[in-house]
Amino acid sequence: MLGIQPTCLVAICTLVAAVTGQESVFGGGGYEEKEYHPYDGWFNNRAHPEWGVVEGPLTRRVEHHYADGTYAPSGGDRPNPRSVSEETMSGLTGEGSYVNRTALLVFFGQQVVEEILDAQRPGCPPEYFNIPIPKGDPLYDKEGRGDVVLPFLRSRYDMSITGYNPNQPRQQLNEITPFIDGGLTYGVSKAWADALRLLKSNCSERSASNNLFASQDNPQDCRGELASYKGDGRFPVENSLGLPLANPPPPRDHQLKSATRFFRLGNPRGNENPFLLTFGILWFRHHNWLAREFRKHNSDWSDEKVYNEARAMNIAIHQKIVLYDWLPLLLGSCEGRTAGGEICLNVTEYDGYKSAIHPGVTHVFQSAAMRWGHTLVPPGVYRRTGYNETSGTCEFLKTTRFTAGDRHDFVAVHENKPGLRTCNTYWNSLEAIQETDIDTMLMGMASQISEREDNIITPDLRGNVFGPLEFSRRDLMALNIQRGRDHGLPDYNTARRAFGLQEKQTFEEINPTLFNTQSGKTERANGTGVLERLKQVHNNTLSKVDVWTGGLLETQQGGPGELFRAIIRDQFLRIRDGDRFWFENTRNGLFSSSQLSFIWNTTIRDVILRTNPSMKESDIQGNPFQWRTGDSNLNCPQPDQLSELDMENCTDPEYFDYFSGSEVSYALTFTSFGLFIIATLLFLIILGKQNESKRKAMKKRAAALTKKQSTQQSGDDYDIATEILGKKSREITIKLGPGKQIQIKTVSGRKLRTIDLSKSDEVLICRSYSKERTEMFLRVSDDTHDLVLNFNDSEERDSFVVRAKTFLQENNIRYNDTEVSSSQLMGQASTKEMRDKLLQRFFKTALAASVKLETDEGENLRDLVNSKEARKFIHVELSKREFAEYLKLKPDSLFVEQMFSTADTDQSGAISFREFLDIMVLFTKGSPDDKARLMFNMYDLDKSGELSVDEFRVMLKSMMEMVSTSVESEQLDDLVNTMMTSHGFGNKTSLTLNDFNKIMSKYSTELSDASLHVPVGNGDQDGFDRGIDKQRQQTVMHAALARENRALRARRTVRAYAEKRHGDAGIRQRADRKSRVQVKVTEAKFEKNEVIQWWQSVQKYIQNYRLEIFWLSLYLLVLAGIFIERAYYYSVEREFAGLRRIAGYGVSITRGAASAMMFTYCSILVTMCRNTITALRETFLHRYIPFDSAVTMHKIIAWLALVFTVMHIIGHSLNIYAISTQPAGDLTCLFRDYWRPSDELPKFHYWCWQTLTGITGVLLTLIIIVMYIFASDYSRQRVFKWFWWTHNFGYFGVYFFMVFHGSGFLVQDPFFYYFFLGPGILYTLDKLYSVSRSKTEIAVVKAELLPSEVTYLEFKRPSTFDYKAGQWVRIACLSQSPSEYHPFTLTSAPSEDTLKLHIRAVGPWTINLRNIYNPEVLRDSPYPKLYLDGPFGEGHQDWYKFDVSVLVGGGIGVTPFASILKDLIATAQSGVKIACKKVYFMWITRDQNQYEWLTDIIQEVEGKDTNGVLDTHIFITQFPQKFDLRTTMLYICERHFQKVAGKSLFTGLRAVTHFGRPEFKSFFASLAEEHPEVTKFGVFSCGPPPMTNGVDKTCSELNKYEGPSFLHHFENF
Repeated sequence: MLGIQPTCLVAICTLVAAVTGQESVFGGGGYEEKEYHPYDGWFNNRAHPEWGVVEGPLTRRVEHHYADGTYAPSGGDRPNPRSVSEETMSGLTGEGSYVNRTALLVFFGQQVVEEILDAQRPGCPPEYFNIPIPKGDPLYDKEGRGDVVLPFLRSRYDMSITGYNPNQPRQQLNEITPFIDGGLTYGVSKAWADALRLLKSNCSERSASNNLFASQDNPQDCRGELASYKGDGRFPVENSLGLPLANPPPPRDHQLKSATRFFRLGNPRGNENPFLLTFGILWFRHHNWLAREFRKHNSDWSDEKVYNEARAMNIAIHQKIVLYDWLPLLLGSCEGRTAGGEICLNVTEYDGYKSAIHPGVTHVFQSAAMRWGHTLVPPGVYRRTGYNETSGTCEFLKTTRFTAGDRHDFVAVHENKPGLRTCNTYWNSLEAIQETDIDTMLMGMASQISEREDNIITPDLRGNVFGPLEFSRRDLMALNIQRGRDHGLPDYNTARRAFGLQEKQTFEEINPTLFNTQSGKTERANGTGVLERLKQVHNNTLSKVDVWTGGLLETQQGGPGELFRAIIRDQFLRIRDGDRFWFENTRNGLFSSSQLSFIWNTTIRDVILRTNPSMKESDIQGNPFQWRTGDSNLNCPQPDQLSELDMENCTDPEYFDYFSGSEVSYALTFTSFGLFIIATLLFLIILGKQNESKRKAMKKRAAALTKKQSTQQSGDDYDIATEILGKKSREITIKLGPGKQIQIKTVSGRKLRTIDLSKSDEVLICRSYSKERTEMFLRVSDDTHDLVLNFNDSEERDSFVVRAKTFLQENNIRYNDTEVSSSQLMGQASTKEMRDKLLQRFFKTALAASVKLETDEGENLRDLVNSKEARKFIHVELSKREFAEYLKLKPDSLFVEQMFSTADTDQSGAISFREFLDIMVLFTKGSPDDKARLMFNMYDLDKSGELSVDEFRVMLKSMMEMVSTSVESEQLDDLVNTMMTSHGFGNKTSLTLNDFNKIMSKYSTELSDASLHVPVGNGDQDGFDRGIDKQRQQTVMHAALARENRALRARRTVRAYAEKRHGDAGIRQRADRKSRVQVKVTEAKFEKNEVIQWWQSVQKYIQNYRLEIFWLSLYLLVLAGIFIERAYYYSVEREFAGLRRIAGYGVSITRGAASAMMFTYCSILVTMCRNTITALRETFLHRYIPFDSAVTMHKIIAWLALVFTVMHIIGHSLNIYAISTQPAGDLTCLFRDYWRPSDELPKFHYWCWQTLTGITGVLLTLIIIVMYIFASDYSRQRVFKWFWWTHNFGYFGVYFFMVFHGSGFLVQDPFFYYFFLGPGILYTLDKLYSVSRSKTEIAVVKAELLPSEVTYLEFKRPSTFDYKAGQWVRIACLSQSPSEYHPFTLTSAPSEDTLKLHIRAVGPWTINLRNIYNPEVLRDSPYPKLYLDGPFGEGHQDWYKFDVSVLVGGGIGVTPFASILKDLIATAQSGVKIACKKVYFMWITRDQNQYEWLTDIIQEVEGKDTNGVLDTHIFITQFPQKFDLRTTMLYICERHFQKVAGKSLFTGLRAVTHFGRPEFKSFFASLAEEHPEVTKFGVFSCGPPPMTNGVDKTCSELNKYEGPSFLHHFENF
């Protein structure tokens, strides 16, 4: 067929059709296989299968002009697009086409463009190339703000290979195929096409009357059809499937609407306006019409065959109409256009398929030429009925309330308008269609003349085209210009050169015809026409004119100008010639000759009439694309040329804040987090209070029982109440009497206070009348403070008040009873805490004054007493009870009686400030003889000047009373006789002062240091230091150093602490020889420079903890690397993507924090693998890995995890805020894995509460809050069970929700499992091992309730249970909760057959345990069994690895050392060689009776220690320091008794007993002299934090010296 003219081809085909008939068009061909048009364009060109495919790049016929040669937009020096649009394209519409092109041609052209091109989707991530709006713009900036920008997003491009270097500049994508292949009807994918199909062969519900295209003879046959709305064939089916159709907000309504309202079309944008939708429905109907015809003639064809044949023919007819009917009329005739040298070419004949031709859409076509049709778009469109042949008229329909959308109060403004306003129909396309069907639209467009071919663009496009919610109306002309620059289009003349056209030298040459016409001459108010405005806006520079601007201004009366004509013609010819499935290509085998004839004979008018059965031949002209004189059926001309003045106004531009609607949920969410933290804390406190109340209730019941028993036995009666001390309170008993006394005791019976009423004038009884009427106080004149009470209820209080009044009346004591409010009562009351604070200042001032007097010899005592600070306390007097209390002694002890009498010089019964200062001066400045004289006079009871043997015995006995020690009378007699005999006074019955001084002379050093220690600040050892400023402290220190050098102090300390005892003989031998520690030692070198001190301490610290520092540093480096890698990735490598484009570098931080957080939460599991750690620490790895620091590492990792968690939460709170402020289109791009209906704006509550990532993030936050709060010390001490449950099950919640948190794909693919897999498997195996052994029931063989609330348990040792001394286990009591485990250190030795625990009752579980094993409760029942889990290792078990180890135990913290001491002796006796040669054990306890069970163990160990490996020292801490005067005397007695009996006077042990707290620094320093060959001492402490902190601080300080290192390992209880 090459070379045959189209007219000849039509004639031939017509002849063939006449001969063969319609039968040969739709049937008779048999069932043959064919290759049909591919949906996505692949393999259309077999040589280049990727040419013309979906998502293929646009092609270039004009070289790109990117500013940077790669991707930066061109035209940086060109004028503002909005200014160009406003100056060169504005004007009044209402002028008709020069050649009577119809509106049908215009909107048919839009569907043609939608068929071959879709490059409107913005890039992802979004790149904004916004257009600044000139200040004072008449449409967008009426207020003259000057900061308005028209949003513009750059086009999507091929990110795989383009846009990275000049060799591969950015290439934008065409999201559909460039072929005319039915994409707008069928879609561009098989899945989409199937979604439009009926996919049925039989429709039983259908009849000839209820379906537009049902066959009369077989209406139920529906093979090959596209699905229709309600099955009637009129409209496509509704979008109930949720196909991703374009669904911007209709600018008329400025609100999002559901996409389900749209018809399901192949073109996603097919519902944009009713005119475009009309053609979508037209081709939908035509397919079904063709399918009906094929069905009629081919009963054996399948549904698929009918569908494909109808689709192929529908596409072919569309191809023919577009290229041979529509395109020639769009381009116009070349007649008269070549005279001036203009190049004007028409559409050439088809001469066959050419595989070498690329059919791709060019950038210059997409961004400029194809938009030429905008000049033809009218501001509105007519609708009309068919031609009434009777009346010879047609009715043009007016707008109605329905088409107005019922959106305004004044509907009349929008009703009864001649046409549908284009700007107000955007995305409201169904209104007009559903009101009158498409026939009225088609007939109206066919009658309406389009807008004139000129530079004027209707305001419906130029300023009122649809936009996003945040900018509802946009200027499409400005967008056209900006799009060309986005795609790198050159200037206008460069484009002309590329198409072989002559360049324009002046502005006038662009279009002399236009500039000389009336419209071109039309002037603005400033007197300028189009040409002048064009020059002005482009600064008289032709090279700054964009392709779109220049091409539009070339427009001729017949059609597009020279440039656009060439571009459009080139594009369509390449589409035709490069399409292997073009209908004229007979080699593709798609159509028979009769079918080709049918295709050639089909026009748009035929298609319209076929698909609208109600229309008649007379309803529409012969060529609906043009209203041409001489055409047939020109029956219904338009009434008038529509202008924007004839119709309703376009709605004004509107703006939108995307965060609106999120304010409340955002504030409530994060407020809720804060409130949840507070609520959790309050819940914890309430639980703690409840448990505290339960403990108190248990004690109260016990007290009540005790009271009842005591009352029954003695007849005494007392009341129980709570004494309010201030912020604290305590449970007390109040006994009225005997005599004029009120006795206050603890519930356990310990005496607290006695109120003496004998000297009182009056007693004030003050009660509260508010609240529950439970509060009151008693105020006794001359007493130090009030007795402030709170009873359980008002009945108890009133009962006590009645009995108190009776008691006072019986003793003839006046009283005054008043009632005040609760707040007034507490305001008037003088509590014990208030008195204590006063006394603290009293003692602090007295101490400061005495120290100043001691260090400044020129200071006068009178001046000190009269100083401003001292005068504040001149009237404060101490009672004997307060004096005793602050000395930590009993008020009725003989020492207190005598000391108080000595100090109370005026015998007033109280000590004044001056009297107290006198006694302090004696102890601070007095000589040893002065202090000995004081002791002598205190116990010279008869004031005879001599101290009888009995008085000497009384003095020593009073010392014993101070430490609650009961010494046998025989022992005391032996002690007195020994002391007197050893000094030559064995035959004397009394001692003179000189005799007493001789006895004391041996201890002159101790007496010189002895003082009357009065603790300040609740007995704090450092209270005195806090009472004296830094300068005074230094003065005292220098004075002390002047009296005693370091070597002497060291020797004295070692003498006191480090004497060795190897049985009675050994003790006697050492009494006669000097200890090794008295050997002269080299004084340690100590740098005075603070910087050098600091550096030495750092060096020692690094040396001692080098492994810990290495592994922690390695961990932190890995953690930092993980954080930095993610932060870098999102800052640089993913700079263009996702949240990074919205939240900036904030997302880099949060992603880094997220990865770090995942790593910490996973790696923390390793520190919880107790069994693994215990096993590994026995291997060679313990030399390189500090397994003992697992708990510390656990805490460090937990804190790091919390830091990164908080960082992640705060970061995402800002990120989600940023997300909530973004346009919906951007979010669709950035979060493609989050599908949501296009009519729903994702508010903050959507992201936070309706997405998988959000809701799991919320749950994770709540879980972590609970876990961390219940991991506090307060929780573990008071509600351990809650800590256990929240910590164990909290981890499962954390890991479970973390998996799902990442599975939401919000930012990146999940990779939490990378971190979790290893630690998770290890922890699971470790836990399974624990479970496998921890569920074995262990029988308890012995249980005892020991003093100090200690419970002793001895239970069977499993045969496979191997452990080391110092290790710990977890037990669960079956009588409490089989699943609640608590850790305790074993006190048995590994060599023993049973396991032993000593458990102190300090919490609910341990208190209940004590009650469970109470013999009185059990009676004859067997002991409840236990579950056992362990053993687990800790640092204490390494005691044997050091040459010399120091064990320091405080309180219940001595339990690990009980096991170690037993194991030490057992190992020594067995002959097993270990590194440890010497062990020093320091037991720090309040009194020697506190843990009698340990005394028994030490006694057993001492009996077996034949080699002198163990050196034990016991410190009784009732007194804060050793060289108190009273403790000095105790020390003297202890030394003498050691010589007599070889054991302690107080404990019965060979261990040395000391009074006060140990001075760790001097003791550790002496060890270096005692063991000069040792370079590392192992120090192991266990007990309360203040003690372990003191040991740790001492080790750190000593490590500043040159010498041995002290490696400290500690545990707190």
